[in-house]
Amino acid sequence: MRAVIQRVSGARVVIDGKEYSRIGPGILVLVGVEKEDTLEEVQTLARKIVELRIFEDESGKMNRSIAEVGGQILAVSQFTLLGDCRKGRRPSFDSAAPADPAKSLYQRFVHEIDGLGIPVATGVFQAMMDVELTNQGPVTFILDSRKRF
Repeated sequence: MRAVIQRVSGARVVIDGKEYSRIGPGILVLVGVEKEDTLEEVQTLARKIVELRIFEDESGKMNRSIAEVGGQILAVSQFTLLGDCRKGRRPSFDSAAPADPAKSLYQRFVHEIDGLGIPVATGVFQAMMDVELTNQGPVTFILDSRKRF
């Protein structure tokens, strides 16, 4: 799995001009599911994101997790995170999981975050979405389950 996480003061998903979901302060997570991904990787990634200390403490240091600041997560499936642009001019998506297993693992990822006590909103799997955010900091990280964390 690959995830881009951004600390936000707010984010929302708009589909066909209508707001589908919204969060206040927290993390926007863009998630890409690869062919070889497993339930264990889903659980590990969810736990890592929830426990990651990317929010500032009273000294201005990144020392607090999303749970400690009472934040929310907006998790959006993003197939294009798996695009390989190393060859030619058109990205290759050979490593991306087919739609059905990808949707199942994405939904499990959302379930895991919820199970860890973090309010979580989503986009719609395979929908054309407008994702709006205010990146706070800016603070952005890339997590890849193939690169052990």
